[in-house]
Amino acid sequence: MNSATGSSRPAAVIVLAAGEGTRMKSATPKVLHRIGGRTLLGHAIAAARSVGPEHLAVVVRHERDLVAAHVAEVDPAAVIADQDEIKGTGRATECALAALPEGLEGTILVTYGDVPLLDGATLHALVEEHAATQSAVTVITAHLDNPTGYGRILRGASGDVEGIVEQKDATPDQHAITEINSGIYAFDAQVLQQALGKVGTDNAQGEKYLTDVLSIARASGGRVSAHLIEDLWQTEGVNDRVQLARLGKELNRRITERWMREGVTIVDPDTTWVDADVAIGRDTTILPGTQLHGATTIGERVTVGPDTTLTDTEVGDGAEVKRSEAILAVIGPEARVGPFSYLRAGTELGARGKIGGFVETKNATIGEGAKVPHLTYAGDVTIEEGANIGAGTIFANYDGVGKHHTTVGRYSFVGSNSVLVAPVTIADGAYVGAGSAVTGDVDPGQIAVARGRQRNIDGWVAAARAGTKTAAAAEAASTRHTDASSEGRAEA
Repeated sequence: MNSATGSSRPAAVIVLAAGEGTRMKSATPKVLHRIGGRTLLGHAIAAARSVGPEHLAVVVRHERDLVAAHVAEVDPAAVIADQDEIKGTGRATECALAALPEGLEGTILVTYGDVPLLDGATLHALVEEHAATQSAVTVITAHLDNPTGYGRILRGASGDVEGIVEQKDATPDQHAITEINSGIYAFDAQVLQQALGKVGTDNAQGEKYLTDVLSIARASGGRVSAHLIEDLWQTEGVNDRVQLARLGKELNRRITERWMREGVTIVDPDTTWVDADVAIGRDTTILPGTQLHGATTIGERVTVGPDTTLTDTEVGDGAEVKRSEAILAVIGPEARVGPFSYLRAGTELGARGKIGGFVETKNATIGEGAKVPHLTYAGDVTIEEGANIGAGTIFANYDGVGKHHTTVGRYSFVGSNSVLVAPVTIADGAYVGAGSAVTGDVDPGQIAVARGRQRNIDGWVAAARAGTKTAAAAEAASTRHTDASSEGRAEA
């Protein structure tokens, strides 16, 4: 049995993730559906790791290879345990124990891969209470107004937990019990291993129930305790997409509330979505319609939004990003982005730089104080400190076979409506005249003008567009021009 004087670090955490989740009606395994930027299983693994277990095992079966690959990506140290054809949570736990080292001593936690709001603090409290009460088994419980579908906690006259009965095996009187089994347990390792060997499949489902361990442990003289929690969300699992959305909304409410308490202004939490792994600095303002995904990091005194989506993007202190989207980008301190700009992977905007309205960038390094203000595509380009790119500029980086790079040097200027055909280098302190199609390098101090000389052809509209409204307008304007130019002249 556990001792209150022993270490509170669990010997192992077992995460059960073998179920098919047929009610999701999805080709994706249930535990791989996402809320808050993580899979359901990812949330479960994060909670498990937060209590510092010596071992972590994840039990898999349905779409085994997909789930196992995700576990290896999220937590390479986790042990994969395969559940065999015998059904039930008891058998799943037994398979996990077989995959872990023999002779484990201390506390073993069992959790689920589809309960995403369970947090590490609750698991830690469970471990502490389990050790302090020297229990054989401790189960997290909660009271629900409508407990349909959950196993019910059976208590004796003294209030001790005597067992758990599943919904389909419960009597009418037991259906009226509101205290439910969360399915999350702390076990004494030896008790768990011994009791599982005695668990059968004589029940309505023909499954090997983990809940039967409680009555076996109690019959052997062990204490069974309940760790009652008030936060019902932490016990709720995902069975269909309605629950997925409901839990996702609640998780987002908790995340945004936490950041507001940390000194972030979120103007409209209902339209702001922040993933679990996002970090936000103090005195930053998040405007409505903003989504912050993945490993996005926002500095202090930043303004983001409205209507902005940032994914795996770093934003420096004092920057502003409005009505734009960025993926795998870096936005420097005091920089300005938007509105309506698209920063694709590999974009790095330097301090006090600017990416203005309707600009798309990719693999673009834009130096300190450099500006790409309007209507530009900048792909595979280095724009160095202080350079200015005129409206409508295209960095033509693709020749139909490969991508090529363009460099614009320090304090250079590219005129509006220019095309820079890569590979090309515009040196420091150089100019490109507006409307140029540049195919060669430009040296320091030069101006490149690459456009045809303007030619005005008299009478072209009258000859080529006779009878049109354009021709009539031209004739009327020509008459007015002739009359105006003859006014005030003396007769010959």
